[in-house]
Amino acid sequence: MKSRKYLILLIFLFSLGGCKIWPAYERPPADLPAAWRGAPAQGLAIGEHWWTLYNDRALDALLAEAYQHNRDLALAAARVDEARALARVVDAERSISIDGRAQVDRTRSSEVGANPIPADFLERSSHRAQINVSYELDLWGRLRGGSDAARADLLATQAAHDTVRMALAADVVRAYYTLIALDEQIAATQRSLALREDNLRLQRVRNKAGLTSDFQLRQLEAEVAAAQAQLPALQRARTTQEAALAVLLGRGPRAIIEAAVPGGADKNEPPPPVVPEGLPSDLLVRRPDIAQAEQRLIAANARIAAARAAMFPRIALTGYFGSESRQLTDLFSGPALIWQLAAGLAQPIFQGGRLQAEVDAVKAREGQALAQYQKTLQESFREVRQALAAQTRSREVFDAETARVAALRDALRLARIRFESGLSSQLEVIDAERNLLLAELNRIDALRDRRTAVADLVRALGGGWQGLPATAAAQAQ
Repeated sequence: MKSRKYLILLIFLFSLGGCKIWPAYERPPADLPAAWRGAPAQGLAIGEHWWTLYNDRALDALLAEAYQHNRDLALAAARVDEARALARVVDAERSISIDGRAQVDRTRSSEVGANPIPADFLERSSHRAQINVSYELDLWGRLRGGSDAARADLLATQAAHDTVRMALAADVVRAYYTLIALDEQIAATQRSLALREDNLRLQRVRNKAGLTSDFQLRQLEAEVAAAQAQLPALQRARTTQEAALAVLLGRGPRAIIEAAVPGGADKNEPPPPVVPEGLPSDLLVRRPDIAQAEQRLIAANARIAAARAAMFPRIALTGYFGSESRQLTDLFSGPALIWQLAAGLAQPIFQGGRLQAEVDAVKAREGQALAQYQKTLQESFREVRQALAAQTRSREVFDAETARVAALRDALRLARIRFESGLSSQLEVIDAERNLLLAELNRIDALRDRRTAVADLVRALGGGWQGLPATAAAQAQ
């Protein structure tokens, strides 16, 4: 009957295990927009490998290299491994602990002690081998709260890894097309400089023949010097950009100094516009930084439950099973059998306010996590709106600069005809050449901005996606 009572008591205690004394986590409400504002009417819905929309094999190869060797990505992956191991450590506290112990000792007692011992028993040996078992009943969810918090920390770390991966792709795209833009600007400046130098040699001959004035010659020499001064600044910017791209690719110090990063051949083809799929609420499950902030909030909520549970009784079940004997040969004999079953209860009575202070501290951390989550939401929707506007405006600027370059090329052609016909001065040709070079450089910048605006929008929308699961979309509502 006694054993049955003990069994019923244990079943009752186990049924209490895992009871939570703190409300379960609920996603904080957010006033989300009903639709995207500023999205293009038509565009491309992208997938996971979104950079393929640029149709650039050199870029594909660079991204593959970056994903394999980038050090920030490797660091984020190592943090995920650490968080996964720590979660297993915390989970282990909820399971039964079993360990083995073996002990051999020999002692001698005093012959003149308070309790005299016969001479035959002054020296004695003891051999002991046992298996210890312990288990804590998680009545109030203290261990469960710690396990939930560790699991949320793991998910947050995985989301942080995804954030680094997403940002890396966008940064490589931006650096690659900035490098291409600099190459194009250097080439355009060199072409303009070569034409001006040829023209300068011709005008020097004409000046010696008295056909042009010294004033016109000095103006042309100044324009050639101005073009020459632009070239080193562009080349310096290219070197800086090439080194930055090499670091993104994860190349070693020697490669950063000695090796060149191929810029690729510019096809002068802007990428198609990107249209965000789904509702704005889908952003909550697409953007990894939002997922990271929410998992930090979940972890803080779970730690409140664990801190409050520490104020309630803790019940531990312990026991051991083994054998003990004076002689080693008798250690595993029947009479040497030993065992013990025990249950212990510990209830905090007075801790000087420490436990309540710990609860208050974790509540404050939850408040911080909530504020960080809400701020992340604000920043994410700001970035999306800004990126949508940038994609549209950069396309408009590129179209305008393209038209401007076409008009100025024709203007330069007409200026040269007028000069050769004696209808205008050399100054008009110089102005036309200067304006055309500036317009070409601006058009190259506009093309770069249009390309990088697409990457920034993809990054703001949470990376590539395709066919967002219905369950994930429902969770975001």
